[in-house]
Amino acid sequence: MLDIPSRVRVHVETLLAAQNDMGVCDAFEQYAPVGKPDAMNAPHPPKVAGIDSTVPSPTHTVAPAPAASGASAVPPPHAPGALLQDRLAGWVSDLTTLHELTERLARTDALGEALQELLHAGAALVGARRGLVVLEPADGLGPDTTIGLGLARADLGHIETVPRSSLSYGRILDGLPGGDGEIAEPDLFAEEGLDPRHREVAARLGYAASYALPLSTEAAGRLGAAVWLYDEPAEPTERQRHLVGLYTRYATEYLARLLEVERTRACMKTMAEELLPSRLPRMAGVQLAARHRTGPRGGGDWYDALPLPDAALGLAVGSVTGSGPSAIAAMGRLRASLRAYAVMEGEDPVAVLSDLELLLRLTEPARSATALFAYCEPSLRKITLAGAGHTPPLLIGDRRTEFVETSVSAPLGMLACWEAPSVELTAEAGETVLLYTDGLLHRTGDPTDRAFARLHAAAASVPRALRHDPDAVVDHVLRTVLPGGLDVADSEEDVVLLAARFE
Repeated sequence: MLDIPSRVRVHVETLLAAQNDMGVCDAFEQYAPVGKPDAMNAPHPPKVAGIDSTVPSPTHTVAPAPAASGASAVPPPHAPGALLQDRLAGWVSDLTTLHELTERLARTDALGEALQELLHAGAALVGARRGLVVLEPADGLGPDTTIGLGLARADLGHIETVPRSSLSYGRILDGLPGGDGEIAEPDLFAEEGLDPRHREVAARLGYAASYALPLSTEAAGRLGAAVWLYDEPAEPTERQRHLVGLYTRYATEYLARLLEVERTRACMKTMAEELLPSRLPRMAGVQLAARHRTGPRGGGDWYDALPLPDAALGLAVGSVTGSGPSAIAAMGRLRASLRAYAVMEGEDPVAVLSDLELLLRLTEPARSATALFAYCEPSLRKITLAGAGHTPPLLIGDRRTEFVETSVSAPLGMLACWEAPSVELTAEAGETVLLYTDGLLHRTGDPTDRAFARLHAAAASVPRALRHDPDAVVDHVLRTVLPGGLDVADSEEDVVLLAARFE
């Protein structure tokens, strides 16, 4: 309890008017001391249309003075100090609430998660149960999305059938008259000129009032709009509007930062996917499947499968050092060069990697890369491969699950001249050769030997009923080696798997 002497006299009404513009401390300093204030009672936020405010009212309240009869009645001597204590306690409560809500928002690291937190916090501040947020950046670069609170996807679909100009968020996003600020609709069914479709949807979904705010600041621009829905005629109090306004201004700035991260991530993913095969070739005697997972910054892991002369097939996986746009561009150049060398001399994997190493050393001397190239003859189930600092392939079959023994060699660009012997093997009918990058092992967080053991165990545990389908094989291996969503979680390590099942 604040102990303020009775000799301090503060004009409470003036202090309250100034607090929003200059802060509690500045307002107190400027307006105290002044003359004796008018007697007044402590504020009690009213209940609006049967809905109690979710933000608690100040606990330090002063009971109203009993009515006195006659001219001798005088106000309590310590009423101004008690009133000031009550007001300060209310401000502290509001600041604490805002701090807790903004802290929860700051702990989100994904755009969708932050939008959900915005809806939950706003609903608590305005005393609503349901709502929706429409993300539609004014620059037109997206992403555009609609997320609901207490509304199923079908409910959002019903709302989207209402003419946009008759919805509060539509007027905000389209810049229609009255859409430049908050829009309160305390009783939808009492409004004249309410669109018949809007009336039908509101009755069907069971909401009777709404309160909308633009998600817009001068720095971030207009990102979208948030709407909270009441089950009965209602509108937020002045105090609730003030708190939710402060919160949404902070939330908009935070959403703008997450939006830029999301756009960068989508751009990196699109660039990487465009530089990788859009589809795998179909050839007699072999079935192919591939999986690629990249982090938010984008990495240099890649794979390729290309038909070669004499009904042969070339398979390749590799990884370029670094991350971000430069690594993605280098990956694209390296993959394109390997394709050219594979067409010219693919039957000799050592020559293909030697040419690739020479190109890398001459054009990008500050970068190194690992690579593995396999020349496959599906009709004979014969594979000739060579690797440069790359992880060994894994052979998966009904009677064996084992790593292919390859010679130890340095990555491309590490030595003055790279060369290593090739390895030949013959797969049995129904066996799958799995090529992968070391990001699969690194994402486990285990030491290298334990990560290899985990990969081997995952391959050996592929159900016999799934081994005829290479897509099912790579999915099982990916989920088993990286359980609990590690395969899709943000990581600096890219993951590539390329499987070839021989018939």
